[in-house]
Amino acid sequence: LQLRAGLAEELQLHLLELPGAEGEVARGDLVAEALAHLAHAEGELAAGGALDVLEVDENALRGLEDFTHIWLIWGFSEAKTDGFSPTVRPPRLGGNVRKGVFATRSPFRPNSLGLSVVKLVSVDGFSITVTGADLMNGTPIYDIKPYLPYADSVPDASNGWSLAEHNGRLAVEFPMELSEIIPADKRQGLTETLAQDPRPQYQNFPERVYTMAFGEWQVSFTVDGEQLTVIKITK
Repeated sequence: LQLRAGLAEELQLHLLELPGAEGEVARGDLVAEALAHLAHAEGELAAGGALDVLEVDENALRGLEDFTHIWLIWGFSEAKTDGFSPTVRPPRLGGNVRKGVFATRSPFRPNSLGLSVVKLVSVDGFSITVTGADLMNGTPIYDIKPYLPYADSVPDASNGWSLAEHNGRLAVEFPMELSEIIPADKRQGLTETLAQDPRPQYQNFPERVYTMAFGEWQVSFTVDGEQLTVIKITK
């Protein structure tokens, strides 16, 4: 697909089974169950700023089904900003330390482009189904490339500052009477999200009760060391 400057939308992502409410972001690398569908945008669903109007031939996807994973190049269509700041405050560092925007994954960039690896489920005509989509519903997709492990994977790469304050996944204690409030097909997504420690990274108070939105539910929990315990779920 040739990227052109324009306002029309040609290819767009639509979330099918995102653990959360429509419009929320799925951390695809962390919530592998997030299922999404890539297809031509339709009228009122258009997010703006994607591809110029192109006549896309299905042959452009010929052979893509041979790969297990693909790269998506997409736009932060909902990241609105009046100007460009060369530094940002990463939440992982508590929001109190500035890093250069090119040393972060911040959506507020001089060119609002995102890059994601997703697992390819199927290709049907010019429709693509993937899992592990860390995008908002309606995100414009600019380009698709196959993921090549021999070229794209660097096992000994450094995580830089990004894991300096983070020790890894939390063990999640989810009482049965609370887990049953969440539909069965969304429980795994919630558990995976909680395991990634959704607290502000600068807070570490075992006695504090934290609450996060998960779709139509409010999920309250505590964290003590490496153990997260769900204590309340309400609508």
